[in-house]
Amino acid sequence: MQHGQQVLFLEASAVVHRGEKVGLVGPNGAGKSTLFRLVMREEEPDEGQVSIDRGVTVGHFSQDVGEMSGRSAVAETMDGAGPVSAVAAELHELEHALADPARAGELEALVERFGHVQARFDELGGYALESRAREILDGLGFTPGMMDGDVGALSGGWKMRVALARILLMRPDAMLLDEPSNHLDLESIIWLEEFLRSYQGAILMTSHDKEFMNRVVGKIIEIDGGELTSYAGDYDFYERERLIADQHQQAQFDRQQAMLRKELAFIARFKARASHAAQVQSRVKMIGKIEKVEPPKVRKTVDFEFRGAPRSGEDVARCAGVEKGYGARRVYDGFDFLVRRGERWAVMGANGAGKSTLLKLIAGEGRPDAGSVVVGNSVKLGYFAQHAMELLDGGLTVWQTLERAFPRASVGALRTLAGCFGFSGDEIEKRCRVLSGGEKARLVLALMLYDPPNFLVLDEPTNHLDVGTKEMLVRALAGYEGTLIFVSHDRRFLGALSNRVLELGPEGPVQYGGGYTEYVARTGREAPGIRHPQGRS
Repeated sequence: MQHGQQVLFLEASAVVHRGEKVGLVGPNGAGKSTLFRLVMREEEPDEGQVSIDRGVTVGHFSQDVGEMSGRSAVAETMDGAGPVSAVAAELHELEHALADPARAGELEALVERFGHVQARFDELGGYALESRAREILDGLGFTPGMMDGDVGALSGGWKMRVALARILLMRPDAMLLDEPSNHLDLESIIWLEEFLRSYQGAILMTSHDKEFMNRVVGKIIEIDGGELTSYAGDYDFYERERLIADQHQQAQFDRQQAMLRKELAFIARFKARASHAAQVQSRVKMIGKIEKVEPPKVRKTVDFEFRGAPRSGEDVARCAGVEKGYGARRVYDGFDFLVRRGERWAVMGANGAGKSTLLKLIAGEGRPDAGSVVVGNSVKLGYFAQHAMELLDGGLTVWQTLERAFPRASVGALRTLAGCFGFSGDEIEKRCRVLSGGEKARLVLALMLYDPPNFLVLDEPTNHLDVGTKEMLVRALAGYEGTLIFVSHDRRFLGALSNRVLELGPEGPVQYGGGYTEYVARTGREAPGIRHPQGRS
C-alpha cells in the first residue's frame, strides 16, 4: 500500500481471529488509520488482499464523527442498530403528530398507524434496545437530561461518546476502535474496559492509554517499517519482547560488523600480494553474498530536563470558604483547601464534580461567588488547559512560536526543546493552524515548561498525547521540584506523579494523604464515580 512517495505496507500480513482482542500499535503516520480503512473497504490495497469471513459484521469507531443534530442522544445512538432504528424514528414522529392539535382531523388514522408501528417496534426488541442504549450512555457519563436533549447542542467530545455508544449498542461481530478512550473521564474508561472485556466479538483497537490497552487486549499487532508483527500478550508484554528483540538484533549487527571489519582488514592487507590472490577473491565473494543485518530502528525519545524553578513560599495556594455555582447547581459550598510547597495533588471526581472549576479558580481564570482563593508569595504559576491550545497563533510556525516566546534563547536550546516535545526536522516549520490536537498540546506544554513555573496547574495534560510523549512528560515531571495540582484520566500519570488526592464527591471534598496508588488501596476503587468498588486487576 503506497500513498504518494510513502510506502505504508510492504508484504504485510496479520490475522485477527474470532473473539480476539487486539491492540494496533505503531508510530504516528505508520498506517494505523489506513489499515482500518482497508478493513472497512474504504480503500483498496495496491497488492494483496484484505479478507473478512462471510457474514461477519464490522463496526468502526473513528475520531471523525460527522454531523449530529436534530435528534436526541438516545435516538442517535439507536440509529446505528439496523432496521429497528427506522421504526423507532417513525414511532417518535407519530408521538409528535398525536400531540399536535393541528392534526386532530387525522387522529383515527394516526392512532391506527401508531398501533402497527408500536407492534413492529416491540417485535424487533425496540424497547429493550432503548434501555440498552440508555445503559451504555449512562456508562459513558451521560445524565438523563443529556440523553434526551438535542445531540447537536453537545460539544465535540460528547458527540464522540455518542458515536462510540452507537458501535457498542450495535454489538457487531468485530469492532474497529480508533482511540476509544479519548474524551472519556476515568469513570467512563473503567466502565468501557468492563464492557469490552465482556464483549464476545473481536476487537482491533488503537489507544495511547497503556493501562487501558493492558486491561482489554491479549494480542498486539505492530506496524513498523511497512511490516505487521504480532505479539501474543498485552502492551507490557509487547514492550518487553520488543526490547529483547532489539537487543538481539543489535548484538547480531555488532557481531556481523566485527566480522566484516576483520575480513575487510585481511583484504586490504593482502590484496596486492599474488600469493594471497585466491584467498582475497574468495573473501570478497563471501562478503558480497552475506545478507546484511540491519541495526534496530532508533526509538529513543529525547528527555526534557527542567531548569531550576525559583523557590516559592510554604503556602502555595489557599481556598477559604469558597462558594461556587452554575445556575441552581452548587459546586462548592464553604470549601477550604490548602496546597503546600512540594505537594502533588491529583484532583478526582465524577463528571460535574468541579475538578476543572477548582483549577480555574486557583489559576485565576474564574472567581468564586463567595470566599477567597489566594496564591502565595513568590509563586510563579503555569496553567495548562484545553482552551490554551486555541490561543496559539495559527499563522506562525512551531519554530516562530518558540522564538517569539523565548527571544533570548539560543538556537540550540530551542531545537532541543522542540525535539523533546516531538518536533524534529521539517516539523518545526509546520504552521500552528495545521497542527493536530496532540501536536498543539505538545507545543503548549513546551512553551509552559521551558522557563518553568514553581507551581503547575494541569487540566488533562495527557489528552491527545501519544504513548512516547506521555512517558517523556511523566519522567520530566517526576524530576520537577515545584508544586503540582492536576486533573487526569490517565492512571499511569496519576500513579507516577501524585502524593496527595483530593476527591470531590456528593458528600463533599475528601483529602487523602499518599498518592493515587495509595488511594486505590485504601478505598478499593479506581475512581469516585464508579458504581462498584474494584481494585486494580
